[in-house]
Amino acid sequence: MPAFEYTALEPGGRETRGIMEGDNPRQIRDRLREMKLIPVDVEETRSKSKNSKKSNAGDKSRKTTRLKASDLALVTRQLATLVSSGTPVPDAMEAVSRQTERPVVKSLMLSVRSSIQEGKSLAQALSAYPRAFPEIYTATVQAGNESGHLAPVLERLADYTEERQVMRQTITKALMYPTVLIFASILIVALLLAYVVPQVTEVFADMNQELPTLTKVIIGLSDYIKTWGLLTAAVFVGLVFLFKRAMRFDGFHTRVHALLLKLPLIGKLMRGMNTAQFARTLSILIASGVETLHALNIAAQVVSNRPMREAVTQAAGKVREGAKLASALERTGYFPPLLVHLIASGQNSGQLDKMLDKAATHQEREFNATIGMVLAVFEPAIILLMGGVVMAIVAGILMPIFEMNNMVTA
Repeated sequence: MPAFEYTALEPGGRETRGIMEGDNPRQIRDRLREMKLIPVDVEETRSKSKNSKKSNAGDKSRKTTRLKASDLALVTRQLATLVSSGTPVPDAMEAVSRQTERPVVKSLMLSVRSSIQEGKSLAQALSAYPRAFPEIYTATVQAGNESGHLAPVLERLADYTEERQVMRQTITKALMYPTVLIFASILIVALLLAYVVPQVTEVFADMNQELPTLTKVIIGLSDYIKTWGLLTAAVFVGLVFLFKRAMRFDGFHTRVHALLLKLPLIGKLMRGMNTAQFARTLSILIASGVETLHALNIAAQVVSNRPMREAVTQAAGKVREGAKLASALERTGYFPPLLVHLIASGQNSGQLDKMLDKAATHQEREFNATIGMVLAVFEPAIILLMGGVVMAIVAGILMPIFEMNNMVTA
């Protein structure tokens, strides 16, 4: 039964939108009237209109439909639970659509359900929404369908999506507090120099004595902030905008990522995060029965660092030529020896998926430990630095006053 998106008016005139299943738009309109709603527009979520413009718009809508990482993790876990309990996939899709309160998720689940009822496989239905369901998702589901073990494959996917969500939250939380602290520190110092310091230092204008060097520096900075502060901020915003534009070019983007890998601490964090994502993705794909070369090409897409992604692609080429995966990855120089050793051990023992899972767990723990150590040092350092700057400003203001008092006392 197809799904329809509707727009209707409530008795009070308020517009409401939703999704409803039915045989045709007329049935949906009749049901809306029974609910005391006035139908305004009813359209099938995946309708194939003869009008080429509408068809192109529908295709574009499917290609751009996205799910938040948290929504994808929740939907996958719900599907895995329902399918594992013996619920048919179309019924599981309908149950998930009823469970969610987000219109985007509801529409997506009902659209996928409609495709399945039209005769498509779950993987084919999901592949129509590449921005919502990444390639690892559809490839894993397809492998599960072909092997007849869809339920355990969905369980693995649920674990994978939840672990990626946890890692994202860890990185976001780790960056949020230092970022807020840095901006707050810059704002406070700028306000002190722009508004507080000029009012206090006006008393020094009539003094016929040499001001201390620190006071001169503070007054100079204050004058600069008052005169050029807004322009400096505008130039900074412009540089950030230009940098983002430049990052759209592959060559520049790759050079920036290569530079980040060479930085002492940032490089270590970036290697650890990308290695963990690569190992975890490759593990679930191979455990689900995806062929190794195909799994490598998919796993390369989750590696956010450009040079490391290219290294995985090159390693896949070497494997295609007959080389072992461990030696191909070792030649790139980007992946840690522990990962290479565990992959070699897994290939020799026939337990590559388990060894990759161990490598991913180790890298995630090491990444989290490094993040924790950095924050434990960085946050107090920012507070101390801010305190030192404020203390320097206060000292620069008070030093001439103390000297003036000493002259009066003398």
